[in-house]
Amino acid sequence: MAAVDPGDAAVVERYLSEQGLRLVAILITHHHPDHVGGVLELVAGRDIPVYGPAAEAIDGVNRPVAEGDAVDLPELGARFATLEVPGHTRTHVAYLAPGVLFCGDTLFSAGCGRLLGGTAPQLHDSLRRLAELPADTAVYCTHEYTLANLAFARAAEPGNPARDAWQAECEALRAAGRPTLPSRIGREREVNPFLRTAEPGVIEAVAAHTGTRPADSLACFTALRAWKDVF
Repeated sequence: MAAVDPGDAAVVERYLSEQGLRLVAILITHHHPDHVGGVLELVAGRDIPVYGPAAEAIDGVNRPVAEGDAVDLPELGARFATLEVPGHTRTHVAYLAPGVLFCGDTLFSAGCGRLLGGTAPQLHDSLRRLAELPADTAVYCTHEYTLANLAFARAAEPGNPARDAWQAECEALRAAGRPTLPSRIGREREVNPFLRTAEPGVIEAVAAHTGTRPADSLACFTALRAWKDVF
């Protein structure tokens, strides 16, 4: 098994024990403690690769990766390409295999990460890149924020029936104790306001909120992200 962004070693160790699995690698998307807090404990006594952004030093990372680098996990028959997706942080990376995306805190279902080191233009561009992936790509982000994000998405684009349908599905999943993740890129293109900043409904909602009509998609995104920060 490979662990992605293990913030808590105990959770990973318990899962390995319960499932009878062996940890063969760790993939890190960025340096925040809730994504790296378990790394040093997990590598203690294990000789395993720990992949992470090459552009910054993260304790425990022994395989730094940058845009285009391959992450080979032969024990799992898997190979990932590294994508640099700054914005949430300056050096954030994601890992992409056919049909699978581990995107950390760059993209959430119906949302995106805060600007905590990166810039709005960086995050806007990173999300544009991810939105161009095949529609059936599974989106494995690292937080179950979907219902909270959907509440904001309703304010940011009131007339979106696809979003309403996804919200109903997510409410049913959570009521049954199940996760809303992974989402899919195609769904996110339909429901996520941060991927829809060129859509008239989002533009009008941002204009009504700020009192100024955004000049372009980036201006709309920047205002939308600031609005979400205080929502």
